[in-house]
Amino acid sequence: MQASDAFHGPSLRTLRVLGSGGTIAGLAPRAGDTLGYQAAQVGVAQLLAGFDAPPGCTLEVEQVAQIDSKDMDGPVWLRLAQRCAEALAHDAVQGIVITHGTDTLEETAYFLQAVLAPAKPIVLACAMRPANAAMPDGPQNLRDALVVAAQPGACGVVAVCAGVVHTAFDVRKVHGYRLDAFGSGDAGPLGYVEAGALRQLRDWPQAQPTPGLLERLPSAPEGWPRVEIVFSHAGASGAGVDALVRDGARGIVVAATGNGSVHHALEAALLRAQSAGVRVLRASRCDQGRVMGGGEGDALPGAGALSPVKARIQLQLDLLAN
Repeated sequence: MQASDAFHGPSLRTLRVLGSGGTIAGLAPRAGDTLGYQAAQVGVAQLLAGFDAPPGCTLEVEQVAQIDSKDMDGPVWLRLAQRCAEALAHDAVQGIVITHGTDTLEETAYFLQAVLAPAKPIVLACAMRPANAAMPDGPQNLRDALVVAAQPGACGVVAVCAGVVHTAFDVRKVHGYRLDAFGSGDAGPLGYVEAGALRQLRDWPQAQPTPGLLERLPSAPEGWPRVEIVFSHAGASGAGVDALVRDGARGIVVAATGNGSVHHALEAALLRAQSAGVRVLRASRCDQGRVMGGGEGDALPGAGALSPVKARIQLQLDLLAN
């Protein structure tokens, strides 16, 4: 395993492992403590110590960031996307594994898929227990991610957790504590890693990249268009939306009920915001299903199958692209 940027010849396929922090790199004061830990304490090279590369592959390691994923932001996404794009441009590189925290994993996965639409695999690996837990889950998740990244013909961005492979379009964190913390809604998982092999159930995620979008992404936080999320709920008002418009928000995603229905007072405020030039998207706060047209709230564009947090990313990218 090498930490340099040098790439190997065609005799071995390279898997590039990028570290970004998270619980998988966390440390707890006591081995039995799975709650009172500090994320992003162990370097990715240390996490991979003693690992064997999948057959026919070699590993290269780079620490891109070292953060708790709850603090993820646009500039870190940009650095990850740039390093992924640079690595995947090399013929010898088979794929990329990114160690990541679970809190915003679904957002990073969607962002990378939307910006890069990679023709090779980018696999996010995570953990629900810190690295020094009595029974950490990170090492197995990381091994499984390497298996998926080494798969011939693999492409797109996926996440691997507890042996389940989820696509960037569908993955959501569905539990705050258990090891099997992610789901793919009614779309279902892409597959499972079983005894070191991938059992694939459906196609790899594919999309057309937006030409030049990566080059237009800002490196400073203030360069990213401000897009906020509001919730529709019983007794909702439009006061929060009006305040966001006054404060300069350029986009608002509403986490709507059911098939995109919005409380009448909140809807009125969102229509005012839209008339004032603020971009608005309706996503559903339901874990499954999608926002379909032909119903309540159609004056506000729907986000289809995107969750509210993914709709926010898509709206940011749309604003940056235009």
